[in-house]
Amino acid sequence: MTTENFVAVFTLDDLADGEPHKAVVDDVTIAVVLTEGEVFAINDICSHGQVSLSEGEVDGCSLECWLHGSQFDLRTGKPLSLPATDPVPVYPVKVEDGTVFVTTRSSDLS
Repeated sequence: MTTENFVAVFTLDDLADGEPHKAVVDDVTIAVVLTEGEVFAINDICSHGQVSLSEGEVDGCSLECWLHGSQFDLRTGKPLSLPATDPVPVYPVKVEDGTVFVTTRSSDLS
C-alpha cells in the first residue's frame, strides 16, 4: 500500500471511542470510527436509506444507520442486518504519530 495518497483527517485525541466522526477525503464523505482500539473508515452514506452513517451508533465493530437500523461491519462494509442488502465501501486507515490518515483512491485499496 502506498502512502502518498493518504490524507490526514483527525488526531487520535479528536476521536472519542465509539463515536463516529465525519470527514471528507477526495470529495468522498466518510465516517471515521475509533472502536476496540482500532480506527476504521467507512463511506458515510447508507446503501439503503441514503443518510449519514456518521450520525449512527457504534456497537463493537458495527455501525448502525440511525434512520432504518441497518448495521454495517466497519471492517468490511457488509450489511449485518436488514433493510440494507448492499455493502458500503471501507477505506484504508493509517495512524502515525497520533494522526489518522485515510485514502479513498482505488490504487491504494488493493
